[in-house]
Amino acid sequence: MKKHVLLSILLIPVLLNSCTSVPVTTLVTQTPVYSLPTVPVLRQDVKHIVAPGETLWRIGKMYDVPVDEIMRTNHLKDSATLSMGQSLLIPKASPLRSIIPLYPNPKWKFIIIHHSATDEGDSLSFNRHHLKRGFAGGVGYHFVIDNGSHSKVDGQIEVAPRWLKQEDGRHCKASEMNCKAIGVCLVGNFNAEKLSSEQMKSLVYLVNTLRKYYKIPPQNIMEHGQVPGANTDCPGKHFPWQEFKSALGAS
Repeated sequence: MKKHVLLSILLIPVLLNSCTSVPVTTLVTQTPVYSLPTVPVLRQDVKHIVAPGETLWRIGKMYDVPVDEIMRTNHLKDSATLSMGQSLLIPKASPLRSIIPLYPNPKWKFIIIHHSATDEGDSLSFNRHHLKRGFAGGVGYHFVIDNGSHSKVDGQIEVAPRWLKQEDGRHCKASEMNCKAIGVCLVGNFNAEKLSSEQMKSLVYLVNTLRKYYKIPPQNIMEHGQVPGANTDCPGKHFPWQEFKSALGAS
């Protein structure tokens, strides 16, 4: 089951109910909640490629390694000197765990499931692609669930900057979902292949965590192609929708 860890006070944006592409500057002080799944402890040195939005603090939590240990191993003088795509050696890392921040915010009413329609990818590669497409802020999803490509673990949940900043997505224009729906992208082309079992486990865990916290009803958890006005077969004809919805209820 999830463990909730209260972290230090952060400033979290209060987002308006109406759709807007302009950042909201009103702020309130809140304490976000982080959910950590239980994992067995088996420590070893691992290589980590810095993804969009990641900090040494977050990476340390992911591998249960103190920040100063990561800095010392990688000869870093400043914890703020990370750059996207940078390679880090994480000493004596525990198995990777996904850290999912939950911010009090009334705007999130839907969860939309996507596939990348690519054989491989991760948050970093999507960020580059979306920037080329003109997406201000880079990767358009709030979460990415990896398939084991690009040095990521199969089923790894990546938290994109849009979620950390509580910004509108760039994943579904139809029905104005970008400003009220959490976008989750699974790496893979599910018109040609099947979802991995690890991706399914992570998807169920992530969606259940989000829907329970934000009180999102089952009918508001949708495939991209189910959104009124969306002309797409995303997340693909082989995506096991009924299996996924059944697993949500069982968790």
